[in-house]
Amino acid sequence: MRNYRFDYCLLAVLLALPALGVYPVFAMKVLCFALFACSLNLVLGYTGLLSFGHAAFFGGAGYFAGYIMRDLGLSPLIGLVAGVATGAAFGLVFGLLAIRRHGIYFAMITLAFAQMFYFFCLQAPFTGGEDGLQGVPRNALFGLSLDRDLTLYYVVVAIVAATFAFLSRVVASPFGRVLSAIKENEARAISLGYQVDRFKLLAFVLSAAVAGLAGALKTLVLGFATLSDVHWMLSGSVILMTLVGGMGTRFGPVVGALLIVSLETRLGDIGNALAQWTGWQGFAGLGTMVSVVTGGIFVLCVLLFRRGMVGEWLDWQQKLTARRTAARHGILSRIGG
Repeated sequence: MRNYRFDYCLLAVLLALPALGVYPVFAMKVLCFALFACSLNLVLGYTGLLSFGHAAFFGGAGYFAGYIMRDLGLSPLIGLVAGVATGAAFGLVFGLLAIRRHGIYFAMITLAFAQMFYFFCLQAPFTGGEDGLQGVPRNALFGLSLDRDLTLYYVVVAIVAATFAFLSRVVASPFGRVLSAIKENEARAISLGYQVDRFKLLAFVLSAAVAGLAGALKTLVLGFATLSDVHWMLSGSVILMTLVGGMGTRFGPVVGALLIVSLETRLGDIGNALAQWTGWQGFAGLGTMVSVVTGGIFVLCVLLFRRGMVGEWLDWQQKLTARRTAARHGILSRIGG
């Protein structure tokens, strides 16, 4: 019940963010990447599959959804559904070819396929090449105009919240428990009679579909899809979000996405503010050092927070609860004695 109360509080905070002065487009960008990180967390945090190809699902769905909404003039609903279908189809193809490999071999195969798709997007005429797919309109959804950022923000919140609830249900289901068993000891799961490759393939396709939804949402929000959406560095960024926040936790990817996207977007503003406050203009160039700062955060997490920020917080809570329970039992035993 405590988790549900926290979910409701988080949803209330999201609904109140525009009233608190948060720029809706920035909040929507964070939500899109949080959903992207949650999709990776399904295969990395709960199944133990390190994928370096998730940018292909994200960016491919973004390109296809943008093409449908801009060039074909169809509604955002069809664009989002097409994005989910594109991500799932790519995930099925990638998974069928890579799922029997393990460890670094699986990661390298997904990276190779993603880079092949990157060069396809670079050459394909409908993607716009290096210029990207620009000018994607915000068409009406169920008669509701999405031109206003605030209206689109609440639509994005509803979609992200529903998808997050779906992923939470998947993880808590018997299917999710089998995935956890595969991650902990794949040989034992096989000995128990589970067809491990089928479970991993289904998890990979589900993850790719959610990543496709995140990519289609991002294209709808920002109005463009570019080559950076399919580049391997984006796959590395979403892995970083998951690890920093805490893989294998419900809210870890959300926290990681908030931190990394905020740094990438606002680090220059933070540097300028520090330069004005301290009088040292060296802080003004902080915005060009995003990779250095995020790399430093990753190193700190590896050294000090190996479970990620949320993972360490949950571990601390469990230890604190265990100490309180032990102390309570000790007091009761002394009273009884």
